[in-house]
Amino acid sequence: MLELTIVIPCYNEQEVLPETVHRIGAVLSGLVGRGKVAATSHICLVDDGSQDQTWVLIEQCAREQTFVRGIKLSRNRGHQNALLAGLMTATGGVVLSIDADLQDDVTAIEAMLDAHHAGADIVFGVRKLREADTFLKRFTAESYYRLLRLLGVDVVFNHADYRLMSRRAIEALREYSEVNLFLRGIIPQLGFRTATIYYDRSERFAGESKYPLRKMLSLAWNGVTSFSAAPLRLITGLGVLISLGSFGVALWALFVRFATDMAVPGWTSTVVPIYFIGGIQLLAMGIIGEYLAKIYMETKRRPRFVIERTV
Repeated sequence: MLELTIVIPCYNEQEVLPETVHRIGAVLSGLVGRGKVAATSHICLVDDGSQDQTWVLIEQCAREQTFVRGIKLSRNRGHQNALLAGLMTATGGVVLSIDADLQDDVTAIEAMLDAHHAGADIVFGVRKLREADTFLKRFTAESYYRLLRLLGVDVVFNHADYRLMSRRAIEALREYSEVNLFLRGIIPQLGFRTATIYYDRSERFAGESKYPLRKMLSLAWNGVTSFSAAPLRLITGLGVLISLGSFGVALWALFVRFATDMAVPGWTSTVVPIYFIGGIQLLAMGIIGEYLAKIYMETKRRPRFVIERTV
C-alpha cells in the first residue's frame, strides 16, 4: 500500500487553513479506511514566509493531528518555489499537490489515486469550467493557455498545480535544477504516462487571492520565456518586415521627389520612420534583455528555497 503525501503551499492563509486541514484530513482518513493508501499518509503544509499566523496554525495542527507535518521557509520565495520545496522533501510513494484556498475539489483526490493505480505516473486535475472566475480572468487565462500552445509550450489546458505524481516522476523532476520555475511547463516534459481528472472549481473559501494581477503576469511571462524562443524569432521576423517596409518608404520618397511636384522637404518622411524603428529596437532590446536576465539568474545557481524549520 502506497504512502500518500499531500503538499499544500501556504502564504498568509490563516483564514482558510483550519478548514483546509479539516476537509483534506477527512478525505485522507477515508482513503486510509478504505485501504487505498497507507496509514502513514500525511499532509505537508509549506509556509512560504507568511506574515500572519499561518505558521502558528501549522504548528498547532501538527501537535493536534498526527497526519499533519509542516515546513517553514526562511522567507517568501513564491508559490512555485514553495510547492517545489514540498515536492522535494515529500516522503510518500505518491505525492499530490493542491492549493490551500479550497477552490480545487478535494473529492477528486480519490479519482486521481484510481488513475494512478491504473498505471498513470502523473495525474492532472483539470477544471471543467471556470464559472467561479470573472469574465476577464477566465478570458485572459484561457487565452494564455492557447498562446503557450501556439508558441510550442507543452501545457495542459486549464490545469494549474493540482496534480498527483508517482515517486519516479518526483525523482525525475529533481533533475530539473532551473531557477526560473514554471512547473506547469516542466512536468509535462517528464514523459511518463499521464491521465486527466476533471473537476468543478469553486470560489475561494475564505481570505483573499494571493495571486494579484502583477504576480499572474509575472508567472505568465515566465512561462513564455522559460519554454519558448519564439519571441526571439519574432524579433528576427519583425526586423525583416521593417527592413522591407523601410525599403518601400525609401522608394516612395524617391518617386515623390523625382516624379511629382508634391514633395515637401522634411518632416514626415524622416521623423515617422525614425520613431517607428526606434520603438521596435527598444522592444527588441527589452525581450533580449529578459532572456539575458534569465541566463544570469540560472548561472548563479542560488538555492531555490531554504528551509528554516520543520514540524
